[in-house]
Amino acid sequence: MTRILVIGGGIAGTATALALHKAGLDVTVHEAHPDTAADIGAFLTLASNGMRALAQLDASDVVTALGWPLRSMRVLDGQGAQLAHVPLGEADDALLRYRCLRRGELNAALQAEALRRGIRLSHGARLASVENGPDEVTARFTDGSATTGDLLIGADGLGSTVRRSIAPGTEPVHAGQSVFYGYTRSGPEDAPAADGTGHITMVRGSTAAFGYAVSPDGETYWFARVGGDAVPADDLAHPVPARWRERLVAMLSEDATPAAGIVAASSDDIMATNATEIPPGTPWRSGRALLIGDAAHAASPATGQGASMALEDAVVLAKSLRDAPDLDSALSLYEACRRPRVEHNITASGEISRGTRTPPRTAGSPPPQRPGDDTLAAQLDWNTDLRTTTGNAD
Repeated sequence: MTRILVIGGGIAGTATALALHKAGLDVTVHEAHPDTAADIGAFLTLASNGMRALAQLDASDVVTALGWPLRSMRVLDGQGAQLAHVPLGEADDALLRYRCLRRGELNAALQAEALRRGIRLSHGARLASVENGPDEVTARFTDGSATTGDLLIGADGLGSTVRRSIAPGTEPVHAGQSVFYGYTRSGPEDAPAADGTGHITMVRGSTAAFGYAVSPDGETYWFARVGGDAVPADDLAHPVPARWRERLVAMLSEDATPAAGIVAASSDDIMATNATEIPPGTPWRSGRALLIGDAAHAASPATGQGASMALEDAVVLAKSLRDAPDLDSALSLYEACRRPRVEHNITASGEISRGTRTPPRTAGSPPPQRPGDDTLAAQLDWNTDLRTTTGNAD
């Protein structure tokens, strides 16, 4: 295999390029946006499994320079009483601690690292179509350009053009919640000021699921997951943050928790999105084209695993291509490793978002005992042949 095309330069695509490059494969990333600024305002948490994947890509230093670690999680009820305060992930390992950071900063850092390693990134041309052939695959772009490779990887997110060529008619579906993100520099005394940093607080409110974490410089990162109909597309395209803030404060004020005060004191950097998911069972590959990340298995954000699952994808895909004897075997190996795990996450996260199951006491943490958890460390270990983790070794 001589050339791999990655469509999409977000977290999934860029991490995959890093992994493929480490495996000795020739890779080029094609990103539609002219820069890395998309979603610069939203934040995320990388879980220990995501940090483990980054370590296998030799990218830990790049990411630990951003954001701050989260060592524990508090859970509050609707009256503000503490229900639990538990360690978060692999808190004793500095490289594997949960990390809170802005999505755009993570994306930019991964892209910068890819460029530093000599990986080609092309910006500004949007994919128009994919042409699968017996010996090569061609990506055609809206600016009239085209390029060919041995494998095309669709890491182009929820609205994936690659997915339309692989699974026509499959679109993301609403997962029952809208999600709002914001930042509070200062606020009432009973808001986050006394909480300190190093942990995330989850609030089981009567009207919304709310979470917040305080950065070392005193800024509070918060989110609210609100059940109901999706936010209209026009409201997302033409946001009015003051209106969202007013609505959220009114809802959150029904509980005796810090949530309403945090939101009331927030800046206008409020973002909104709809929780969406890709239906389990959606095809991931056709010929020489493969979907990864949100393009293949987007889940609602209730388990907080989207970015971490994408980072796992990157490592497992590169190892599949490295260890399997041919392309078809490699893609089959990748799917066998990944599909049970990520589709369990889609189901569990969607059930939480729709309120059809009771979250565990450590609400917001990954569901326990996902299929493949007992072998995940081996699957991610760069020095382990992936086939030995599935019983497929020759």
